[in-house]
Amino acid sequence: MRFLFTATWLAPLALLLVIATAACERTAAEPTSRSQANGGATKRPDPSGSVAGSAVVAAPHPAADRCIRPTPQVPTRPDPPPGPAPGCPADPTGRLQLPWGKVVFPAAGVAVRVEVTRAFEERARGLMFRTELPEDEGMLFIFRQRLDHSFWMKNTCLPLDMLFIDGDGLIVGIEENVPTLNEASYRVGCPSQLVLEVNAGWSRRHGVMAGQKVEIGGL
Repeated sequence: MRFLFTATWLAPLALLLVIATAACERTAAEPTSRSQANGGATKRPDPSGSVAGSAVVAAPHPAADRCIRPTPQVPTRPDPPPGPAPGCPADPTGRLQLPWGKVVFPAAGVAVRVEVTRAFEERARGLMFRTELPEDEGMLFIFRQRLDHSFWMKNTCLPLDMLFIDGDGLIVGIEENVPTLNEASYRVGCPSQLVLEVNAGWSRRHGVMAGQKVEIGGL
């Protein structure tokens, strides 16, 4: 009888231990590596998508979760000289043929026509080797993961503004007047899913700042 009594209580206890262990088990950690682009290259492809159709598709993030790096009153970098950098390397393969979309800035009353990159190879190439970029055009990088993405300017001959945009269209930070032909990392310290590259100084010329929202069409 003593053996049966003990077994009767051990079975529920074992079941409780199994449930408790499962409840405390951690889920797989989210990726911590940052993408890196030259005008855009990620270090590795990302596995799941959240941008589709003619608009950015993402669940709104709670206000307490929002990270925005405010645009300073004056740029932290001086205005670069116009035109491509001296010593710009020649394009070894020719310009990529990419689809086009449109990014609208309702608060500023301006829009840009954008080349859209989605694939890893497209983002890796980005605006490398370009020697001209019209004022009303840019390049939009779409990432499948919401991370604190970082970019570099390897083989990028035009100085740029980089607008980091969250999945619901909120501009979370802008890197202004990013200098050409360097491999430093540029990031805003806030998660984003899209990055828009335009000519250096474009953001201030058109009154675009962090905290504003964009609308994206044509994707």
